[in-house]
Order: sequence, then C-alpha cells, then structure tokens
Amino acid sequence: MYQDLLEKKKSIAVVGLGYVGLPLALVFAKKFKVIGFDINQKRIDMMKNKIDPSKELLSTAFENVDIEFTTSLDILAKASFYIVAVPTPVDEHKVPDLKPILGASHTVGKVLKKGDYVVYESTVYPGCTEEDCKPVLELESGLTFGPDFKLGYSPERINPGDKERTVEHILKIVSGSDPEATEEVAKVYSSIIKAGIYKATSIKVAEAAKVIENTQRDLNISFMNELSIIFDRMGIDTREVLEAAGTKWNFLKFYPGLVGGHCIGVDPYYLLHKSKELGYDPEVILSGRRINDQMPAFVAKKLVQLLISKDKNLKQCKVLILGITFKENVSDIRNSKVADLYHELAAYSIKMDLVDSCACADEVLHEYNIQLKNQIESNYDAVVVAVAHDEYKHFTIEDFKKIMNINPILIDLKGIYQRPDDSVHYWRL
Repeated sequence: MYQDLLEKKKSIAVVGLGYVGLPLALVFAKKFKVIGFDINQKRIDMMKNKIDPSKELLSTAFENVDIEFTTSLDILAKASFYIVAVPTPVDEHKVPDLKPILGASHTVGKVLKKGDYVVYESTVYPGCTEEDCKPVLELESGLTFGPDFKLGYSPERINPGDKERTVEHILKIVSGSDPEATEEVAKVYSSIIKAGIYKATSIKVAEAAKVIENTQRDLNISFMNELSIIFDRMGIDTREVLEAAGTKWNFLKFYPGLVGGHCIGVDPYYLLHKSKELGYDPEVILSGRRINDQMPAFVAKKLVQLLISKDKNLKQCKVLILGITFKENVSDIRNSKVADLYHELAAYSIKMDLVDSCACADEVLHEYNIQLKNQIESNYDAVVVAVAHDEYKHFTIEDFKKIMNINPILIDLKGIYQRPDDSVHYWRL
C-alpha cells in the first residue's frame, strides 16, 4: 500500500475537513495524491479558493499540494487509503453521539474496495473502531474485514491555535488491525510526521491512550477549579497559591478555568459511557466533570454577589463579556462554557454585551442564540475577560476604567492581568 501511495498509483482520502482533517490532508498532499472529502459544499468551495473555513491556515498552506476537494462519492471511490477525521461530540444528555463517525463509515463503506485501508482519527471509547465502525463498513461494502480490507487508528493530537505544534511536529500514535496493517499505517504517517511515530500494540490501546490524554487534563483542571471554590471562601487568591506551590520541582502547573471545546470537555464522557456499559461507575472522572461543568454557574453567582455588594440593581446592570471561543486565538465555539456563563447571568436579568472578533457572529447566534456585539461600548458595571485572546492581553486597567461606571468590577477568568489598586474590584479564579 505505502509504495503505491508514494508512487501516486493510489491516493489517500481524508473524510471530514475540519480542524483536524484539513491540516492533515494538506500535509499529506505535499507528498501523496489526496482527495479531501466533506459533505458541506460551502466549505469545499472555500477550500477550493484556498480559504480555511476554520481560519486556522493561511492561503499559502494550499499551495504546492496535490489535492482534490470534493463532495462526490465517485471521486472519493478513487482512493485506497481512507482517513476518517470527523467530530465525535456528546448529546444533550452527555452521551456519546456516534452519528458523525458512523455516518462517515457508511460513506466510506459505499466506496470501499478489496485491499483498501480505513484509518480513524476521531476520539472514541476503546473498542469503537472495531465494534461499531467495522460492521458498518462490512455492511455497506459487502466485504469482509481482514481478508478484504484492514483497519487502523491514529488519534488526532492537533492543538487549535498552536502555530508551533502543527501536525508534522506532534508525535503520532498509530495502530492497525494486525501487524501488517500497523506497519503500513506507520509508514504512511511517518512520511509526514517529523516528531516521530509510536506504534501501539492494538487499536483499543491507541483509542484508550487518546481518550485518557484529555481525561487526565480535565481532572487536573477540575482539581484546580475545586481549589478556587474553596480558596474563594477563604478569601485567598488561588493564582497566588499556585505560584507559591509551583516553586516545588515536582508540582504540576495547572490552572482553574472554564473547560469547553470539542476535546477536554467531551472526551471523558466517552470513557464514562463505556465504563458504565461494562458495569462500572467511575467516580473520579465523573466528579471532575461535575466540577468543571458547574464553573459557569459558580462564576455567575460570584459576579452577582459582587454587583449586589456594590449596591448595583441587577436589572439595571450592564456587563461586558470578552471572548466566547473555547480557547484563545481560535474561532472554534464548540461546547463554549462562556455561552453557559452568559445564559446563567441572563437568568438574573442582567444586560450583557458579548464581544469576540475571532468568532463568527452567525455561528454564535445559531448555536447559542447569542447576538455578538461588533464593538465594545461603555458604561459597564462589570467586565468579564473570559478568553485570553492576544488583543485582550494589551488592555490595561486604565483601559477598562474608561468604559466602566463607578465601583467597577473586573473578572479575569484567565489570570491575564496583575492585581490593580482598589479603584477596581478585581477577581479571578
């Protein structure tokens, strides 16, 4: 397989061209013949015009690459090595939503041929590739897994907004359905990954490794969030505590915050789901999720308490929220906990302006029923800096005071600013 791909006798197809799929497809296209497939025609048209819908890549990333963007199954059928990179969200009940990945499996199954490979990059619970996706591929193709086609799993590790740890510079875990498949998948990926390859012993091991990466981070942040709740009651600044504790050589530096996005706030639920299916109710993982999910309500309650302490009438208050994307300097609003914070404050009848130049106003309105403001106004009783976009880091305390009423309150959820004098009531997680 690898040699045929290298000589461009066969081609690679990347199914799903979002934050993960598009950068991967373009890197592969520097060396191989690539088909970039997505069901969204509007996104495909943008990519044909060298525009990244996710606003992560420059137009130069689309130059000197051998790639065909399409929504056509006929064109997709020309590929022999399929990489599935679609989202794996959870539903409103925090249950894994496999519709995107199973839908992609149905699509690939319709064009699958003898000798083809299918490699999944989407984050799933251990067993999903072989137990859920494989039967769909067999059903749609009429082929038999093993003798007719092979499977692989290579979890994505892309870090949105990170210009240094790009696809090529992140060590890649690879796995296959048998030793031969593992070797072929490893060869294909090693041709573009400069950081190196790690061969997992099985697909399930690779799936498990990915899902615990984000679960571990989720738990570490939840511990910090719980500490921030405790220390707030004690009147202690959590950041100052962490700076002091961080002087010990083996202290792990994590910080409290709103945990959103398509990975950290979602992946633990995949592990929880599979564990419960097997008759075990995880306590630590679930506890961490509960704490992180309650943080928007905690911040909202704190702000309300501060407003009341300043003799503010909540119904007459005006609050500015800066940022709604799930992290700094990206346009991704998926699973935004800032949106949860907005709705928590709205329940108190507080008037709010939400500003974020990185986010798409139409997407925010569609996803969260929140109307973004084009610009910062004035006469705010409080400002909440929710996302550490670079443009906000340049703000000074004096800048904030100019747009705020008397007895101003500054909520710094990312710990961007130094504690000001008593002219501004400053609070942070």
